[in-house]
Amino acid sequence: MGQDEIRDHRLVDEGLPEKSHFKDADEALDFLRHEEAGDEVTLVDEKALVRRIDFMIVPMMFGCYFLQYLDKSLLNYAAVMGIFEDANLTTQQYGTLSWLFYLGFLVFEMPHAYLIQRLPVGKYLGTMVILWGTVVACTAACNNYASLAALRLLLGIFESAVSPCLILVTSMWYKRHEQPKRIGFWYIGVGCAVMTGSLVSYGFQHYTGTRFNNWQIMFLVVGLLTVSMGIVVFIFLPDNPMSSRLSHAEKVMSVERLRENNTGIENKHFKPYQFLEALRDPQVWLLAYITTGASIPNGAVGSFQSVLIKSFGFSNKITALLQIPGGFIAVISVILGTQIAARYNCRGVMQIVWTALGGIFGGSLIAFLPAEHRAGRLVGNYFTHLTGAFLPLSYSFAACNFAGHTKKVTMNAILLMSFCLGNILGPLTFRDADAPEFIPAKITIVAVDTSVVLAVGVLLLYYRWENKRRDKAGIAHQQDIEFSDLTDRENKELRYKY
Repeated sequence: MGQDEIRDHRLVDEGLPEKSHFKDADEALDFLRHEEAGDEVTLVDEKALVRRIDFMIVPMMFGCYFLQYLDKSLLNYAAVMGIFEDANLTTQQYGTLSWLFYLGFLVFEMPHAYLIQRLPVGKYLGTMVILWGTVVACTAACNNYASLAALRLLLGIFESAVSPCLILVTSMWYKRHEQPKRIGFWYIGVGCAVMTGSLVSYGFQHYTGTRFNNWQIMFLVVGLLTVSMGIVVFIFLPDNPMSSRLSHAEKVMSVERLRENNTGIENKHFKPYQFLEALRDPQVWLLAYITTGASIPNGAVGSFQSVLIKSFGFSNKITALLQIPGGFIAVISVILGTQIAARYNCRGVMQIVWTALGGIFGGSLIAFLPAEHRAGRLVGNYFTHLTGAFLPLSYSFAACNFAGHTKKVTMNAILLMSFCLGNILGPLTFRDADAPEFIPAKITIVAVDTSVVLAVGVLLLYYRWENKRRDKAGIAHQQDIEFSDLTDRENKELRYKY
């Protein structure tokens, strides 16, 4: 298809009804064309509506992300519960199990992106939660490296749907300034999962039966809990505002209030030109590098958290408990980072602050303090959890700065593939030859996060330059352009948030 044909395909068509000037526009525009609410919509209190939306979807999003992180982290807790001995694992094989999860995650991001656009997002997410919960429960039956490897790969395949689904759900329900807070609300599931997992591990370590290993029971119980959550999501999570359980007037208000986003709500047609535009967009690749770089320390510290703390000289049970403060710090950093970013429109600045404190300062304490300074090294480990706020802020960039439904789901996929790549590379920095100190892996955390800070600065300068360029152009407003399913590069009325 040539450029002229593409332009004709997506721009003005005088034959359409008066309310729409765009072909193949957003589903929201079609809804508004046929579902007039009259005066009743003026009776809807927007603040009360937002609270109802929060109650309707945020707890389920939190539950999904909480269980997603807990389930993939169970291997970390099992590391001090005897899985090395029971499955005859080496450090190298354990590291491979960590990155195999992210390999499945990486490979299936693009297929998920296509299917999420084509299928009802609530039903799709619920199905994936049920499937990965089943995989977690089945892990209880594993007794060797090969079976663990196969299930870790499957776990990554099914869990890879959760983040793009939740980013999409957040963008279709909330205004751009509301999105960082909501992403923060469901992303604190990471810190809560760290604390819960530590307590669960500590509790199951007191099991002394001989019929099953304590880590096997842990996988079975948590897996069944995840399956139950998936059923709840499948039944109760709305696919979009137009098909939700809201009243008719509330549905109209939910859609109308998102006009200011200029990013649309939903479109079921895959548009190749938007996919190609995403691949040519510099902000896509800057965000991809930033997310990859920030995820390398996440993969290293997250997968080897128990191994790192135990290397400081603590027992297995104490190692489990000492991971709790890290989870608490992650929760606080996410809440503070996303709240400040929403209030002052400073997503990038908060990324720089948390990366400097967590990755550079915290990583330096772990890497360069002498071995006898156990307390200082433990503090450094806790500081690395400050970077927990980094990824939700990247999610917020993806939700608010990308328009055109195909481009949005493509960006979400690239963002999560970058996250996976970083988490694959992270565990590979831990080598048997470097045990027990793993100094090269610790230095990698500091070096990579330093480059991330510089890359975020470049991204912010790009957004500032592009916004100034659009302000000077003086574009006139076009009716219904907000729901035209144009991309952020086509819709010159959109201004990038940074």
